Amino acid sequence: MESLGVRKGAWTQEEDVLLRKCIEKYGEGKWHLVPLRAGLNRCRKSCRLRWLNYLKPDIKRGEFALDEVDLMIRLHNLLGNRWSLIAGRLPGRTANDVKNYRHSHHFKKEVQFQEEG
Repeated sequence: MESLGVRKGAWTQEEDVLLRKCIEKYGEGKWHLVPLRAGLNRCRKSCRLRWLNYLKPDIKRGEFALDEVDLMIRLHNLLGNRWSLIAGRLPGRTANDVKNYRHSHHFKKEVQFQEEG
């Protein structure tokens, strides 16, 4: 079973370096081979998510621009909670970042509405 003896919790800088080097050498994909190739004691899902959500070089960090928020709202109204599809239309944004922004933004609006009501 893949999860036996696999490290969990926060990633170290050393693990990040190993994962980056592995992706540079072999490219993205074949995630089932990444832990072995990189010398990581992590499961393939953890490696994939770490890369896609934190380490991938083209990830856009920082606040969402107004045009991004507008597009995100329109796409969410059209597609619902299909975060990967929405993120695909927002270059450099991850599905996880889009989902987290949407949930925190929606939550803030609900709290504000309740306080005013």
